Amino acid sequence: MSAGGDLRHGLRIARAELSRSIRGYGRDWRRLVGIAFAVLFLGGYLLVSLPAAYAVGRRTGSIEAIPFLGAGTSLLPVGLVGLAALRTLERIGRPPAEDLLLLTTHPRAVVLGLIGAELGRLAVWFGVPIVALVTAFGFGLGAPTVIPALGLVALPLFACSAVWGYTLGIGLLRAFRRLPTIRRLLKIGGIGGFVVLTFGSQLAGGLIAERSIQASGLLDAVSIRPLVSYVSLAFVGTPLADSVSLAGLGVLAALIALTPVGVVAATQQASALWFTDTSVTAEPSETKTGGERLAAPRPFSVVKSGRIAWGHLLRAVRKPQEFTHLILLVFFLGPVGTTVVQAADDALGPLVAGIGVGLGTYLAGATFGLNPLGDDRPHLPFLLLSGTGVRTIVRGRALAGVALGLPVAAALPAASVVLGTHLLHAAVFAAVGAGTVVAAAAFGLGLGAAYPIYEEREFWGTETVVPSTLVMLVFLAIVGGGTLIALLGTWVTLTGGLGLSPLVVGAAVVYLALTAGGPYLSYRYAVRRYRRYHLE
Repeated sequence: MSAGGDLRHGLRIARAELSRSIRGYGRDWRRLVGIAFAVLFLGGYLLVSLPAAYAVGRRTGSIEAIPFLGAGTSLLPVGLVGLAALRTLERIGRPPAEDLLLLTTHPRAVVLGLIGAELGRLAVWFGVPIVALVTAFGFGLGAPTVIPALGLVALPLFACSAVWGYTLGIGLLRAFRRLPTIRRLLKIGGIGGFVVLTFGSQLAGGLIAERSIQASGLLDAVSIRPLVSYVSLAFVGTPLADSVSLAGLGVLAALIALTPVGVVAATQQASALWFTDTSVTAEPSETKTGGERLAAPRPFSVVKSGRIAWGHLLRAVRKPQEFTHLILLVFFLGPVGTTVVQAADDALGPLVAGIGVGLGTYLAGATFGLNPLGDDRPHLPFLLLSGTGVRTIVRGRALAGVALGLPVAAALPAASVVLGTHLLHAAVFAAVGAGTVVAAAAFGLGLGAAYPIYEEREFWGTETVVPSTLVMLVFLAIVGGGTLIALLGTWVTLTGGLGLSPLVVGAAVVYLALTAGGPYLSYRYAVRRYRRYHLE
């Protein structure tokens, strides 16, 4: 088929895929609620940013005076390629209805359709705020023509980045198929690099705020002048630019030339991935694993719920990809980590103890509790018909979370003694951590049962079910806020800064009632959801 025919078919595939994605959001009211929260949250930031963008346009007298233009235009292509590669690994490595689609059209049309659909999804999420900010900047500059001009300049950059990012993602999927060890190493390296990047950015931000390092030096280090010259083409005819830059035209020509080359490379990679059969290495046999190794040790073997908890822990060891949602914690540990690094010597011990309590509390509820029905759905009919009580099944999940969170909440306060924490203070922190761990495990079960997610998603080539982002954020906000109140109250009480007045006693009673009553009601709700479960 001709290139023009493949392009037409690719546009139809992209339109169908984009429509299917939008309809999928409209069918689920829970997703609509999550989108509404996201729009309200991000819309507030957008409304605050619009006057700032207008003011920047009013004050800008040259291209170099636009804040972060050099670093932004230089890092944007790298980020777009990385995002496209990640989305390919996660979602669009293979087309839906693959057999039928590949029998009716050329792989090049399928590649163009998948890339076009992903560009459409990104435009739905990011297009509106970007257009709004550019519009405010253009009117502030007094040159509305910069609005369509920036769109024309951005189109080749986005298209080239998406194509080569897809090519990189397909190449990685082929490597994962041939060498499964690379997948495991890349997962470990990717998570480690993400953690280092998050903590490093937070540390750099703190140093910049303290003026230990100059932000201008960092921005100049990552600025690529040809890309800045390319973006300046959008400002030709405005007070910011009078003439066309030859370097910018050269970048434009390179982007236009590299895009079809990337399509050819992506088509070859995708065809090799979709049409080539490879031998699947057999999974290692379990015959060497005796019953003794699978049997629950003490204290898990004392009660049936403990044995269920041990089963969850064994499954976690065998399928660690089920905990990919815990990476969200890195965003919040970054600022805490930099605070620890910059803390004074006398405050380091209590900070480590408090971090241990908070981390253990989060793990207790987030590991096994935020999507109990979704995690158990493949074998939930068997569980409910096995004769084991529903309360025992739910308690098993809670105990598994406690088994992970309690050692962290106790070990770090104990280790903080070496850093100067008083032994009594460390023991009190550990006791408080034990209470918050149990409360978080019970609360997470009820919250996760209220909004179950059953659909599996492909994450770096692995099918897994992850909890809803809305559930994770609500859990982090409530449990994090409650744990912070407990830690602050404990520290103020230990240091003698809080007297036993009637107001303090009343506040403590209310807090303890909420901390105990909320998780208990959540646990009861999770039990009821299990009892009322039915196949849809």
